[in-house]
Amino acid sequence: MLCRNWLQPDLVKSHLMYAVREEVEVLKEQIKELIEKNSQLEQENNLLKTLASPEQLAQFQAQLQTGSPPAAAQPPAQPASQGSGPTA
Repeated sequence: MLCRNWLQPDLVKSHLMYAVREEVEVLKEQIKELIEKNSQLEQENNLLKTLASPEQLAQFQAQLQTGSPPAAAQPPAQPASQGSGPTA
């Protein structure tokens, strides 16, 4: 009986080590995917920065500082040249 009790902690330890190794592999894969996604989003962000006008960038910075929702969540603003008021 003493020999059997002595082996149980090793069995538990072995099982836990196996479970931890599996979890480490899953987490490594998730980290790899997140790094790839982050890289993709950084490239997209840089592209959008190059395509945005200075006015759009200023508006975005102002929204970040005030905590306003992004422009995509707000109705589009009409340019002043379209004349939103009544004409005579």
